[in-house]
Amino acid sequence: MSISITNAAARLTRTASARIPTTYGAFQLFHYQSARDGKEHLALVMGDVTGSAGALTRVHSECMTGDTFGSLRCDCGEQLHMAMQRIAEAGSGVIIYLRQEGRGIGLAQKLRAYNLQDEGYDTVDANLMLGHQADEREYWAAADILRDLGVAGVRLLTNNPAKIEELRRYGINVVERVALQPSVHGDNAAYLQTKVTRMRHLLQLPAAPATLAGSTLTPDLAARVRLLQERGWRHFAQTRTPFVTLAYAQSLDGSLAATPGKPLALSGAAALTLTHALRAAHDAILVGVGTVLADDPRLTVRLVAGADPQPVVLDSTLRTPATARLFDHPRGVWLFTTERSCPCDRAALAARGADITVLPADAAGRVELAALLATLAQRGVRTLMVEGGATVLSGFVAAHLVNYAVVTLAPRLVGGLHAFQHSLNGAAPQLAQVAYTQAGADLIVWGEPQWLATPV
Repeated sequence: MSISITNAAARLTRTASARIPTTYGAFQLFHYQSARDGKEHLALVMGDVTGSAGALTRVHSECMTGDTFGSLRCDCGEQLHMAMQRIAEAGSGVIIYLRQEGRGIGLAQKLRAYNLQDEGYDTVDANLMLGHQADEREYWAAADILRDLGVAGVRLLTNNPAKIEELRRYGINVVERVALQPSVHGDNAAYLQTKVTRMRHLLQLPAAPATLAGSTLTPDLAARVRLLQERGWRHFAQTRTPFVTLAYAQSLDGSLAATPGKPLALSGAAALTLTHALRAAHDAILVGVGTVLADDPRLTVRLVAGADPQPVVLDSTLRTPATARLFDHPRGVWLFTTERSCPCDRAALAARGADITVLPADAAGRVELAALLATLAQRGVRTLMVEGGATVLSGFVAAHLVNYAVVTLAPRLVGGLHAFQHSLNGAAPQLAQVAYTQAGADLIVWGEPQWLATPV
């Protein structure tokens, strides 16, 4: 049965509602029909918001490309999922979904604006060139829906001060602005910068926006890195656990090094560039203490433009030397250890700037990986790149904790230390949806592990 809203000459009619279970929890979805513009608007509600003086609220304008297809040109889809997650964490709240695509200009015109942006115009100029205003959205429907739901005041999830001003103009009490900081990468950096400089959006953008591909990375490899990053974000949004990518280089005979404890440069220049692009696409990068002792790595992004990932080291007995280059990393180093480590070593490495966390040990006395991932998730790590060494690679595979693998095969025969020397506990993963790409003389294998009961 239709229920007319008794305000503004019944501009909206609530027609139906239904329970919507999602990966973030159960919501109630309300459908509204507009008599003013003929559009269908929605309200996604969790919990009881009637009478709330500060309901956590997102007023979200439809973005088919971002919300549905996961386009990385904008931050819309990410903001929608972030809002659902924040509301789920709070236990109640409202997402109002307004059908005003492309800041009100419609899908077809938005696609034309995209083409103009590809020619070098920013998002504001593209709209103006098509005969539109920079932003043609209206918020009267959002205000009417909030009144219909009985919401007395909102804590608004937004970066847009104009949205706050418009809602207040329609009589909505916005008691607080709650920021939604988007991810910044090569595909949306210019768009977000335009939001800040020309549309007053309140965003904290890096001085040098991150990009996922340098000039020497082929378009195919750059596209695969972007898709992998997006896949990781979606995984975290759905599971609240970090997406783990195994990324390492080996020889044709499966060797990581010729001699344990001694570094061996296997990858060519193109594959090394890919490795740095993968680092920039992940929130954190993990190695074992053996890799620190053998290679003294920096774990930074140098061959492409991009943000450095957070370095993470597994060191169950704290053998990491105080002279390691990781202590000069701009983000600092996180060391995860066990009770087997000496408190005096913890104090010494903490004095060098390390963030040290003691976690439970597994049966072999090493850091328990499930506990590690849970801790990283609590710290906001959505995507984790595991580079090595052999013990760490084996541990993640044996525990079935790998979501994706990117393996570089160098055209060499080494006969040395193999990537998987330790028991995989019968895991025997086989890669599915496999793709092969070339990076210089190296072959890159991409795939999703499928966990089999017995080796094949």
